[in-house]
Amino acid sequence: MLANIEAERGRFQLTKEEISKSLGITSKTYLAYIKGKPIPSNVLIKMSRMFGRSTDYLLGLTTEPEGEDKPA
Repeated sequence: MLANIEAERGRFQLTKEEISKSLGITSKTYLAYIKGKPIPSNVLIKMSRMFGRSTDYLLGLTTEPEGEDKPA
């Protein structure tokens, strides 16, 4: 389960229907993503912009919500 996406949805006080509509997907598709179905990059980018969080954070790959700028 992608808990960070659900936490952000709660932080913004959005229903599953509201976030689905904002993302241009069905509620059923949103639930499938939360349960682990791969999220297309365009939808993930929309979520990242909507919540102001990094995609890595939304996917649970880091605990840093904003991401880190690392020197090359």
